[in-house]
Order: sequence, then C-alpha cells, then structure tokens
Amino acid sequence: MQPEQSPGPAFAPRLSPEGADGPEGRDLPPHPDLSPLTFLIGRWQGAGVVGYPTIDSRRFGQEITFSHNGKPFLAYSSRTWLLEEDGTLGRPLATETGFWRPQADSRVELLLAHPTGITEIYLGEVTGTRVELSTDVVARTSSAKEVTAGHRLYGLVGTDLAYAFDLAAVGHPLQPHLSAQLKRVG
Repeated sequence: MQPEQSPGPAFAPRLSPEGADGPEGRDLPPHPDLSPLTFLIGRWQGAGVVGYPTIDSRRFGQEITFSHNGKPFLAYSSRTWLLEEDGTLGRPLATETGFWRPQADSRVELLLAHPTGITEIYLGEVTGTRVELSTDVVARTSSAKEVTAGHRLYGLVGTDLAYAFDLAAVGHPLQPHLSAQLKRVG
C-alpha cells in the first residue's frame, strides 16, 4: 500500500485589479535607464496607410501601447485593423509585441515577435523624441513569408506619435511599407 501523497501547498496567484503583471508602471516610476524613451509611454491610437508591391495601398487603424514595470525596458504591443471606407474598423491586420531596451550612449535595442512566425532584433538610436532603428537580425519559421530587413522611424510631431516602417520582403528591396500618426489616449 502506497502512502497517500499530499498535493502540497495550494497555489492560487493573486491578480491585482490591473491584471497578472501588476500595475505595469502605474504606481512605479520608470527605471532611470528609460529616461530617453519615456516620451513613448502610454497608449496611442490613430490611422495610417499600408502598401507594398505585393498588396494594394489601404488605410488602417492602429493601437500601440508602451508600458513599464519599473525595470529597464519598455513592453510594447501593436494591433492594426483595416479601415473601412466610412472610417470604421474592419478585419484585423498585423499584431506585434516586444521589448524596447535602452542602452548606453542613446542606443536602443528592439526585440519583436509576430504571430506570423517572424522575429526581429532592431538596433537604433534615440535623439530627443526621435528613434531610428534598423534590423540586425530577422528570423522566421519555415511557414513564414520571407522578410529580410526593416527600418523604423518613430517620433513626436507636436503631441502625436508618427512613424514610418520600410520593409524588405518576398524578393523586394527595402522600401516604404506603412506609416501612421497616433494620438495619446487614456
């Protein structure tokens, strides 16, 4: 007869009202290393234009969130939707998530993951309220489309966050892919 094993202490995580990750910076000051990037912190929404030789030019809506938890990185997420002719949100488009990691001498690293099987590492520089980044590494799964390079430029235009993204993919050289202008919300 085997002795009955105790299941051990019960574990039930306590979620704060803000969610499993805690306050995400609501009550914590940003880590001092984030000072060059604090202008990004918050939730941004707006619209832009997407196009590429392989897709027709279309308008899209977007929400980007930059948050922190007191550690020396920003958590980043972006969601986009096709905009219908009347300006209402249509079908979902791209999603990406990642981390912005400030480095010495106004440098920054950006790690991104896409549910389409692509991951990217960007290296760049922060100048005031402008960030310019270029891919250092692009990796993809066997089922992902071919992406070979990217270049991103983010910056404040007045109080709006504007950005442009150039892409090299599916046999095409680096060229404009999308741009948007977003307003801080919430």
